[in-house]
Amino acid sequence: MSENRQEEQDSQGSESLLTVVIAAAVNLVIAVAKVAAGLLSGSAAMLSEAAHSFADTATELLLVLAVRRGARPADDSHPFGHGKSAFFWALMAAGATLVVGAGFSITHGVQTILYGEELADLTVSYVVLAVAVVLETVSFLRALRQIRGEARRWRVSPRDYVAITSDTAVKAVLFEDAAALAGIVIAAGGLFGYQLTGSPLWDGAASVLIGLLLLGIALYLIRANASLLIGQAAPPMLRDAIRAELDSRPEVVETVELLTMMLGPSDILVAAKVDFGHEYTGDRLEEAADRVERAITGRWPEVSHVFLDPTPGRAARRRAAEADGGAP
Repeated sequence: MSENRQEEQDSQGSESLLTVVIAAAVNLVIAVAKVAAGLLSGSAAMLSEAAHSFADTATELLLVLAVRRGARPADDSHPFGHGKSAFFWALMAAGATLVVGAGFSITHGVQTILYGEELADLTVSYVVLAVAVVLETVSFLRALRQIRGEARRWRVSPRDYVAITSDTAVKAVLFEDAAALAGIVIAAGGLFGYQLTGSPLWDGAASVLIGLLLLGIALYLIRANASLLIGQAAPPMLRDAIRAELDSRPEVVETVELLTMMLGPSDILVAAKVDFGHEYTGDRLEEAADRVERAITGRWPEVSHVFLDPTPGRAARRRAAEADGGAP
């Protein structure tokens, strides 16, 4: 592992960890306040929002574990490092959101619609929601700032970066904070609807909507992490750039096959079958392969392992067939 790559991984890991810790602290404070407001008012939407915040807190604690476990160095038992453990714990975090947040909110909302009761004074609930908006915005902007910085480095839009990034911790914080802000708006709408009509239907419906919002976020994150865990390739734009780099090298005649895999956040494996020029044999072939490898890792520090397999390309196979007197 190069020194530059190690420094970059440490820097990104530290920034991601700070983003997750800030989000966890914010959600814990908000969760306690929402529980108090929900119990005082009897609002299902407020209690669902409390479950939402507690689920986010549990999720972010698991994401802290994901960042720390994923950053452990390679060893004899795990020669490619522990990066995939970050995907595993991020998958568990998404599962916590699904079970704790979505499950409770939908169930409690349905019960409120069927057996709803009158609510008490909602002043405290509105105050708590207002404070929650401020705190959740702070956490959301922190995650958004990190994503914008990484997007500039990759020369893509923040939206495209979120779609392709393997930094599941930051992606989860961004989506969960966005869902939290949306949930606050929904909860406030449910309370206001109850005040206007006196019907608990509004409060229960808001709780169900919050649950469905969490369900969608959880399923998206589960799918993304599962794909990374079972060996997702690097983003198409990166694969195309690596292939272009290989084909541009003077040592290379043709890139016969290129395979990539995400080993962890900011940790990529590259394996390629490469047709080197016919003049590269023996020691010269080893030196050429080493130059190509250094060119790739120098341009993309995220690439931790490069395996090059000298393989005849179409032109080489055609020459060999012609030399044997066979059809090309």
